[in-house]
Amino acid sequence: MINTFFDIMGIVHKEFFPTGQTVNSGFYCKVLRRLRDKVRRRCPQLWREQTWLLHHDNALSHTAVLTNQFLAKNKIAVIPHPPYSPDLATCDFFLCPKMKLKLKGRRFDTIEDIQAETLKVLNTLTEKDFQEAFQKCRRRWDQCLHAGGNYFEGDGGR
Repeated sequence: MINTFFDIMGIVHKEFFPTGQTVNSGFYCKVLRRLRDKVRRRCPQLWREQTWLLHHDNALSHTAVLTNQFLAKNKIAVIPHPPYSPDLATCDFFLCPKMKLKLKGRRFDTIEDIQAETLKVLNTLTEKDFQEAFQKCRRRWDQCLHAGGNYFEGDGGR
């Protein structure tokens, strides 16, 4: 499994999880610590002004007390994610489909081969791809707000 964090310019942090790793709040906090360090180095102004925002879904490791304590202690602002709304998670409508499209139907002999091909796919994504994804995300959030948080038809891509 890979965990990928990105912004409008591209990938900020990515890491593969060790085989068999349970993604609990303790593990996720370690990932967030590494992400925080990358943000500090990559976006020093956002870091100094504490204006960078984290958006993750409502997975248990993301909403656990330990995770929320870590986020509060480190003054990491989180964009709230409505429950049952995978259509608002950029990974679900942008990154994962792109990965699946490139890797679908292929066979790999080792985990290392899978990881190498995954990195190749990630490295083909351009800044324009990420900008378009965030524009689409904004349209989807606007549709959600307009619908009062209720279900809506359409993909927000128009």
